[in-house]
Amino acid sequence: MNSFLTELKALKVGKIKENERLANHTTMKIGGPADLFIEPSSIENLQKTMELIRKYNLNWRAIGRGSNLLVSDLGIEGVVIKLGSGLGALEINGTEVKVGGGYSLVSFATVICKKGLSGLEFAGGIPGSVGGAVYMNAGAHGSDISKILTKAHVLFPDGTLEWLSNEEMEFSYRTSVLQKKRPGIVVEAVFQLVEGDKDVIVAEMQKNKDYRKTTQPWNFPCAGSIFRNPLPNYAGKLIETAGLKGFSIGGAKISDMHGNFIVNDGNATAQDVMDLIQYIKDKIYELYEVKMETEVEIIGKNLQK
Repeated sequence: MNSFLTELKALKVGKIKENERLANHTTMKIGGPADLFIEPSSIENLQKTMELIRKYNLNWRAIGRGSNLLVSDLGIEGVVIKLGSGLGALEINGTEVKVGGGYSLVSFATVICKKGLSGLEFAGGIPGSVGGAVYMNAGAHGSDISKILTKAHVLFPDGTLEWLSNEEMEFSYRTSVLQKKRPGIVVEAVFQLVEGDKDVIVAEMQKNKDYRKTTQPWNFPCAGSIFRNPLPNYAGKLIETAGLKGFSIGGAKISDMHGNFIVNDGNATAQDVMDLIQYIKDKIYELYEVKMETEVEIIGKNLQK
């Protein structure tokens, strides 16, 4: 790691920190240190970083704004790459928009809607980065990223960059090809939107934002939806019907507002959250014979699943 760090610093790729606590970079405010934490200042510098990681055969993980993540209290071995402002460019060309993977999804949706472009109203209030949203096909209110994405610019572990079409992304419910078959980092995305009445578009996005504020516990540290909806059922409804709202293990608590949210009610550990997730899985299967699958990504050292 010392030789890697020396070479990396010589490349001047961006911000570099050793043993950076990931609780500072996750919306759940949970997570131990990363051996090395890098925030590249450009796509080119991200590519240089990835090539060096490959040279030294190091473990790596990319994050955006830290939503949809549960990180072990023991942290992450190897390198954590954060997509931040260095990958935050935005280009609007008529109804086609290209945006960097590090751009805030909420900010992106707000800017686009105020331009009178429709298609991102569903994203009002969804935390996270554009890159993360594409990676997991984020969605709400009957729409998702797959409905508007034209192509994604992806950096693969071998250091190569490739544009993947919508079809090549193999989108499905909260999933893309990048999660399992072809791991990679979304550095840019191109969206095809449509012109519309700015006032109507902005009002629709604000309605979606307000709905989230009144139904989801965004005033507490949380990671967003914990479980995928086991369609035709809904995870939150099953958990609420089972009488689990408010149930807690350690500092991890099922939200009083929404059954599919676990909040950090003070000093929750990652293991508290894992234990609560397992408790919910067992209870829902016992009552309804429905298998619950997590939507939140669980990463890091020695988490007992």
